[in-house]
Amino acid sequence: MTFTSRFAPSPTGPLHLGHAYSAIVAHDMARASGGRFLLRIDDLDQSRARPHWEQQIYDDLTWLGLTWDGPVRRQSDHFAEYEATIAQLAAQGLTFTCQCSRRDIEAAANAPQEGVPEFGPDGRIYPGTCRHRALPASDATCTRLDMTRACIRGLPAAFTETGPAHRGQHALSQQDLETTIGDVVLARRNMAASYHLAVVLDDAATGVTHAVRGEDLFDATRIHVLLQNLLGLPTPTYHHHALVRDDSGKRLAKRDDARAIAKYREEGATPADVRALVGL
Repeated sequence: MTFTSRFAPSPTGPLHLGHAYSAIVAHDMARASGGRFLLRIDDLDQSRARPHWEQQIYDDLTWLGLTWDGPVRRQSDHFAEYEATIAQLAAQGLTFTCQCSRRDIEAAANAPQEGVPEFGPDGRIYPGTCRHRALPASDATCTRLDMTRACIRGLPAAFTETGPAHRGQHALSQQDLETTIGDVVLARRNMAASYHLAVVLDDAATGVTHAVRGEDLFDATRIHVLLQNLLGLPTPTYHHHALVRDDSGKRLAKRDDARAIAKYREEGATPADVRALVGL
């Protein structure tokens, strides 16, 4: 099996040093193994995606000296596939429609049980308000995975992690998934799929064997592995790398234009300078 990694940025702002680090790590791991490095444009959110940001992704990566194999996969070209998968899960009784707003979820979580986490990798843990309401799709704001039913059908499951902070084998637990993640969103009314569903389908469709990404996504891996089991898809090896942070220790975000790759390029930096800045 050919080692295949990928870099999957969203065209919603400039790439920064954190993106450079992730792209370089995934690229170099693939090249060192004689494998493939893929580029995907994660443009699920069409309200924020912009063509000029997509073009800058290509420009920045090319300037860094990174090359990718095969055509670029753009998520907006695959909405029908995501919707068909949600219909498949719904036919198996693994989803439910939900009309709760963020405010509704906040209100329902005002009195959390002691010792029970309030937040997980999908944000505030959903309290299950609409799980048994059988709402018509026209009244729903999103479609959620029924985590209890999904665990019954999708476990046992496990994944291999090679990143420095969590290296080893990790088995999924139903109790852990129910209490620390809950009924995650699979699609919203104005978005064909959530990140969690799309990334699973995209990685499988492109033959990704090693998912290289930031450590902030480690907890979400449990969602992805469960979905892979439910859908009969292969589970890649995961490598969650350390995050690039600013001087105060805060993780870099796209709004931090001061760390944008394009800015370094405009100021005369070289790709080697960028590698040194991120510790590579």
